[in-house]
Amino acid sequence: MTATPASGLLDRISERELLDGVLARAREGQSAVLVIRGEAGIGKTALVRYTARRASGFRVAQVTGVEAEMELPFAGIHQLCAPLLDHLDSLPQPQRHALNVALGVAAGDAPERFLVGLAVLGLLSAAADERPQLCLVEDAQWLDAASGTVLGFVARRVLAESVAIVVTVRDPTTRQEFDGLPEMLLHGLPEEDARTLLMRAVPIRLDDRVRDRIVGETRGNPLALVDLPRSMSPSELEGGFGLLSASDLPRHIEGHYLRRAGELPEATRRLLLLAAAEPIGDATIVWRAASSLGVERSSLAPAEDAQLVEIGTRVRFRHPLVRSAIYRAASSSDRRAAHRALAEATDPDTEPDHLAWHRAHAAVGVDEDVAAELERSAERARGRGGAAAAAAFLAHAAELTPDPAKRGRRALAAAQVKFHAGASDAALELLATADLAPLDELQRARLDRLRAQISFERTRGSDAPAPLLAAARRLEPLDPALARETHLEAIAAAMFAGRLGGTPDVHEAAEAARVAPANRPASRRTGDQVHRGLRGWSAAAPARARCIHSRRGIDRARGALVVAGVPAGAGSLGRRAVA
Repeated sequence: MTATPASGLLDRISERELLDGVLARAREGQSAVLVIRGEAGIGKTALVRYTARRASGFRVAQVTGVEAEMELPFAGIHQLCAPLLDHLDSLPQPQRHALNVALGVAAGDAPERFLVGLAVLGLLSAAADERPQLCLVEDAQWLDAASGTVLGFVARRVLAESVAIVVTVRDPTTRQEFDGLPEMLLHGLPEEDARTLLMRAVPIRLDDRVRDRIVGETRGNPLALVDLPRSMSPSELEGGFGLLSASDLPRHIEGHYLRRAGELPEATRRLLLLAAAEPIGDATIVWRAASSLGVERSSLAPAEDAQLVEIGTRVRFRHPLVRSAIYRAASSSDRRAAHRALAEATDPDTEPDHLAWHRAHAAVGVDEDVAAELERSAERARGRGGAAAAAAFLAHAAELTPDPAKRGRRALAAAQVKFHAGASDAALELLATADLAPLDELQRARLDRLRAQISFERTRGSDAPAPLLAAARRLEPLDPALARETHLEAIAAAMFAGRLGGTPDVHEAAEAARVAPANRPASRRTGDQVHRGLRGWSAAAPARARCIHSRRGIDRARGALVVAGVPAGAGSLGRRAVA
C-alpha cells in the first residue's frame, strides 16, 4: 500500500516542503524534530511514507504505536532500538544495562527512564556518526507510557547530531510527551484538492451539490473522501440524501471497514482476526497460528485486494480502525480461539509475557495456572518500570483466580498499581472486588489507605484527611513504616484541605504522626525522617494552621516538611497534594 494522492498526499506542498527541510537539516549535521498532529485519516501516514521515500542516504528506524501494546512497557523503544543494537557497546555501562533491562534481555531492578532515555540518545548519536538517522514514530497516542516518555525526552535533547525525528499523533489526545516540540497541525485538504480526490475515488459523475456536500461533510479528510463514497448507495450518491455528520466519521469509517471485511472468505476473516489479536504485529507468529488453524497463505490475497492489511515481516493494517473494528466485531469464542492459536505459536522462552497474555484471553472461566503466569508477568513488567502493564496483568490475574483469598490479594495489588499508573476509576473497581474477598488485617488496612488516597486524588476535598488519618492509625500496629508514610499523606491532604475547614487540621494530623510508634532507630526510610522532624515541627503547627488559608501558607507548610527531612511532595500523595 504505497502512498499515493488517493491516500492523502494530494498537493500538501507546504507540508512536504517542511518535511524536506527536516531532512535537509539532518543531512547538514543538525538535528530536527517535527510532530504532525491531526485527526484519524487526515493524511499523517502518507506524509510519513513520503518522508521515508525522500530519506536517501539515511538509516531509517520506524516505531508504530499499537493500541493493544499500550500496556507493554518499552514496546515502542524495542522497535526503535532493534536496528541500532550494533552500537550498544558504545554506551556507558549504566546506560547499557538500563536499556538491556528495559528491552528484557537482562535482569535487574526497574530501570530509571532517565538512563534509558540517555541510552537511546547515545545509540542514535552513535548511529548518526556513520550516516544521518531518521526516526519515524507513527500513532504516538498509542505508545506505551514508558516509550512515550523516553521518546519525548530524546526528541528534546538531540542537538548537533544528524538525527531527524518525525512523530505523528492523532488529535484529540491526552498524551503530553511531545508537547512543546515543533509541530505541524494537519487539516483537511483544500476544497479544490478534496474535489479532485473525490472524483478519483468515485467512478461515476456526481451532481455538483452532492460532491460539494461530501467535501463539506468530510472536511477534506482524505481517508473519508476515499472510503465513504464506497459505502454509500447509488441513490445517496445521486441525490445526496442521508449523508452522515462529520462527528460520525470514525464510527462510520469503522463500520465501512467491517462491511468490507464481512464480504471476505471465512479463512481470510480468520487470518484478519489473528493479525488483529497479535499485539506486537509479528508476522511469523501470525502465520504459525494461521497454519495451526488450517488457514493458508493464499487467504491473505483477498484482504490485500480489499486494501485492509499487508503482511510482510510485520503486520500492517491500512488504518488502526481496521484492527480495532475486526477485533471488536468478532465473537468472544472466535477471539478466544485466535488467542489460543497465537499462544501455541508464541515462544515461551523469548516472549513469556505475550504468551501469558494470549493464554489469559483464551481462558474460559477461572484458571489458576494462567493467573499465576500473569502475576509473574506483572513482576517482570514492574521490573522494567511498566506500571500500566503490571496493572493490566494483575487485573486479569484477579479475574481468573479461583481462590477468593488469592483473588482479593491480586485485586488489591492490581488496584494499587492502577492508581499509581493514573487509572483511579479502574483502581476503584478492583478495590470493590478485593473488598468482597477474605482479606487479612494488613490487607484491609492497605485497602482503606488506597481508597482514601483515591478519594483525595479525585476530589481534593475537606473529607480526605480523616480517612487517611484513620488508615494510618490502623496501619500503626501492622506496618509502622507504611503507617508513617500514610501520616505524611494525611498531613499533605490537611494542608490542601485546610482552606476548606477540613478535619483533622494540619496540627491534629502532625500530632498524630508525632505520637505514632517509632520504627527502628537505624531506619533511613522517609517515614522515619518525617517522624523525627515533626517532633520539632508540630509545636509550630497551630500557627501554620492559621495561615494555611493562603497560598503562601501552603508553601510554608510544604517547606516545613522539607525541613523535616522530606523532599517536597514525598510520599505517594505528597507528590500530588502540595505541588
